[in-house]
Amino acid sequence: MDSSSLVATVAVIADGIMTAEYTVNYKKTHSQTLLPMLDEIVKTIELDINTIDAIAVAAGPGSFTGLRIGSATAKGLGLALNKPIIPVPTIAGMAYNFFGIGEDTVVCPIMDARREQVYTGVYAFEGEDMVTVMEQDAMDIRELLDKLKEFSKKVIFLGDGVPVFAKIIEEECKVAYSFAPAHLARQRAGAIGALGEVMYNKGLYESAAEHKPEYLRKSQAERELEMKNAEA
Repeated sequence: MDSSSLVATVAVIADGIMTAEYTVNYKKTHSQTLLPMLDEIVKTIELDINTIDAIAVAAGPGSFTGLRIGSATAKGLGLALNKPIIPVPTIAGMAYNFFGIGEDTVVCPIMDARREQVYTGVYAFEGEDMVTVMEQDAMDIRELLDKLKEFSKKVIFLGDGVPVFAKIIEEECKVAYSFAPAHLARQRAGAIGALGEVMYNKGLYESAAEHKPEYLRKSQAERELEMKNAEA
């Protein structure tokens, strides 16, 4: 599941096959949509939820509220079912939409982090492996564009940062690039599940009690409080 942005998305992966995916990109709070979406999928495919092996969740970065809802949902299910959590990095999960894109291209998800900053990372695909070229981080959009020059490869941008920063990219990106088509341009639980399955097979999971989201930076409220205290 992924609720790291405006998108709410839930999927089930069974033995390498996506048996269901429910994705909504609309202005409703995830606290209202995530569990009903999960319940609908369980009913539709007649899933005995006790038979699942693990729960993959987009673990951050992203919206602070969205991440808390997703992690709390995954954590609650994990505790109730005694199942492990696979904490899939949000940016890596988005990049996994483009598995097998080719070795001449890098995938660069960008999520709007406000104040001309993005949550981002850079990924490439080599054979059957996704390679992290640049770890997910929060940075200024222009700093990112400068870093992309180092890779000398075509770039695919995706994420909710694209419409926000498209003009800056068009004016200042110095490498060949394209924007992802609509069906691959946002978070997909299917990609979180597929990458989660890879991580699970490598032992990259944790107990529900251990799980917590990765915010990458402090919330706006925390930053404002620090500034206020510094000025006092």
